[in-house]
Amino acid sequence: MAQIIEMPKLSDTMTVGTLVKWLKKEGDVVKSGTMLAEVETDKATMELECFFDGTLLKIFAPAGSQVELGAPLCAVGKPGEVVEAPAKAPTPTAKVESKPEAAAAPPPASAPAPAATPSPAPAPAHAPAAPKRNAGERVRISPLARKLAAEKGISPDALTGTGPGGRIVRADILSADSSGAGRGPVPAGKTGSALTGGSLLAKGPVQEERTVPVSTMRGVIAKRLLESKTQIPHFYLELEADVGPLLELRQQLNAALEKEGVKLSVNDFVLKASAEALRRVPAVNGSWEGSQIRYFGAAHVSFAVAIDDGLITPVVKDAHLKTIFAISTEAKALGKLAKEKKLKPDQFTGGTFCVSNLGMMGIDRFSAIINPPNAAILAVGTTVKKPVVKDDTIVVGQRMSLTLSCDHRVVDGAVGAQFLAALRDLIEKPALLLL
Repeated sequence: MAQIIEMPKLSDTMTVGTLVKWLKKEGDVVKSGTMLAEVETDKATMELECFFDGTLLKIFAPAGSQVELGAPLCAVGKPGEVVEAPAKAPTPTAKVESKPEAAAAPPPASAPAPAATPSPAPAPAHAPAAPKRNAGERVRISPLARKLAAEKGISPDALTGTGPGGRIVRADILSADSSGAGRGPVPAGKTGSALTGGSLLAKGPVQEERTVPVSTMRGVIAKRLLESKTQIPHFYLELEADVGPLLELRQQLNAALEKEGVKLSVNDFVLKASAEALRRVPAVNGSWEGSQIRYFGAAHVSFAVAIDDGLITPVVKDAHLKTIFAISTEAKALGKLAKEKKLKPDQFTGGTFCVSNLGMMGIDRFSAIINPPNAAILAVGTTVKKPVVKDDTIVVGQRMSLTLSCDHRVVDGAVGAQFLAALRDLIEKPALLLL
C-alpha cells in the first residue's frame, strides 16, 4: 500500500508551508533518508525527508504552492500502484498583480524591495534563449532575480524564465552570467533596488505599481510583532557607552590573529557583553508565562539578521560559557545559514535575550520591538565621534547608543537600568570579555 507523505510541522509557529521545488520527480526510486523537496516555512527553507523505501508514485503539490499542515504532498510505494488524489488540493500561491503602464511611460526607476524567493532549481546547461514577448508585455521576474540582474548588468528582457509560469528566477540570472547571455545596458529605471537606490537621473514612476502576496514569513512576522507591541507593556532605557577601548582592542586582536583567520566584529563583543551582563543581572533573563515568570539559567543570546522579505534571529546557545572567539565563529556561521534560509529549527528557537544591531547601517539610535517570549531586546546604534568631557577636558569620544526595550511585566525600571549599567561597564572594559 502506498504511503502518503504529508506536510510536516517544521517550526514552532508554522501553519502552512510553501513547496519551493521538488528534488525528485515521479517515477524516481527513493529510500528512507532521501530528500524529496525544499519547503519554505515562516522562518527558513528546509528539506523534506522521505521515511520510506520505494518509488515516488505521485506528486500532489506542485512547486510554488502553499500547503497546510497535514495536507498530502506525495505518495511513495511500489511501481504500478494506483494512488488516489488527495481530498483537498494545496492552495496555489497568489499571483502578483500589476497595473498596466501607460504606453509612453518610461520604466520604473527602481526595483521592488527584495522578497523571500524560493531556492532556485539547478541552473540549465545552456542560457535560456531570448523569449518572444508582445510589445509592452511585462517581464515576469522575481525581486531577487531583478536585483541580481541589475548588479551583474544583465537585461531580463533577453531571458526566458524557468520558474513557475515562465517567471525569471535567480538560477536564470546566474546561468546568463556564466554564459554571457543578456549582457548589455539594463533598461533605464531598472538599475536600482529598494536597498541601493536608483539613478538620480532616472525619470518616471518610482517603481512598478503592483500588489504582492504576503509571504509566509512576512505574515508571521507581522502577526508576532503586532501581538508584541499591543500585548507587551514596553518601556525603554537608553545610555551611551565609550567604545574607544573596545575598538582599539578589536584592532589589536584582529591584526595579531589575522593569519589564523580571526576577524572579530563589534557585534561579537556586544553579544559576549550581553551574555555576561545577564550573568550580573539575571532578572532580565526571563519570560512572562501568564501565571508565572520563568527565569533561565543559561544565556541563549539571539541576534537579528535581515534576509529577503523579513528577518530571523539565530541563537548562540550558552553564550555565557563561550569565549568571544567561539561566539564570533558561531555567529558568522549562523548568519550565513540565515541569509541562505538554511537554519534548522533548533538554531533559531530557544533564545532568552535578543540583540538588534543597526550600527553597520549608520543608524545612530533606535528602539526595537521585543521578540516574544523574551523579556527584553537590546538595540545597538553606530559608533559616533563626538566631543565629550573627560577629566574636565573636552576630547573626541567614540560613543555608541544602547537602548533596552523591556517587558514591564518581568523587568522593572531599576532592574533594566542595572543591566544597562553592567553592559556599559563590560563594553568600556573589553579586556574583561577575554577572561
